Amino acid sequence: MCLLAFRLNDHPTYDLVFAGNRDERYDRPTAPASFWEDHPHVLAGRDLRAGGTWMGVTRTGRWGVITNVRDPGRVRDDAPSRGHLVSRFLIQDGNPNAYVDEIAPTADRYNGFNLLVGAGSTCAYLSNYRDGPETVAPGVHAISNATLDTSWPKTDRARDRLSRTTNGATSPTESGEVDPSDLLSMLDDRRRFPDEDLPDTGVGPEIESLLSPLFIESDSYGTRASTVLLVGKNGDITFVERTFHNGRVARTRRFDFNRVPTRA
Repeated sequence: MCLLAFRLNDHPTYDLVFAGNRDERYDRPTAPASFWEDHPHVLAGRDLRAGGTWMGVTRTGRWGVITNVRDPGRVRDDAPSRGHLVSRFLIQDGNPNAYVDEIAPTADRYNGFNLLVGAGSTCAYLSNYRDGPETVAPGVHAISNATLDTSWPKTDRARDRLSRTTNGATSPTESGEVDPSDLLSMLDDRRRFPDEDLPDTGVGPEIESLLSPLFIESDSYGTRASTVLLVGKNGDITFVERTFHNGRVARTRRFDFNRVPTRA
């Protein structure tokens, strides 16, 4: 993922409302979201080059997602794939905070990343551009290619639109049901921001502008998939993935299931 916004533990209907775009080179081989044959409890897309994933959820409601930190001066070609940080969490059992504590000592082996892992009411965050693991507070958050809740035009817009889209209920007696199509529409925002509002991440003004929208498109790189994840307080889980080919919708997949209790 290269842009995500999520609402955590402050909605009367959902423990988690998540919407995110995965940006990648068009020629990187990728499998669409499905339950994995080698780990049938894991629902995720798959990077066919390195084997990990950028975003996924399990039948027990565990979820994980990663974004890159944009810092071209500190990219190492020999660094391990960051997608395995997500897939390892999904495959395992265990507490999210314990997981990020475990991997924090080796975080600098990887190129820059933001990792979120969650289960139940707990969401843990780790970035090798911040000082140590953190527990994410309830509320609406956003990440792009800087650290959690850094104010960029695209993250501010995504956070604001997610807030408006999910503010339909204010108490547990109201349904407050979120329509995934509203979140997919939010993610399909291709408007560039003014140059004077953009961050300076070391890629030059032209590339900063190209990368500024919520949905990115170019000749060789852009948004490959949009993902929505809803984890209901009643145990219902909805996962929707819309894939794109050169900026055009290729297919939309939806998975609905009820959370399986974790093993004692």
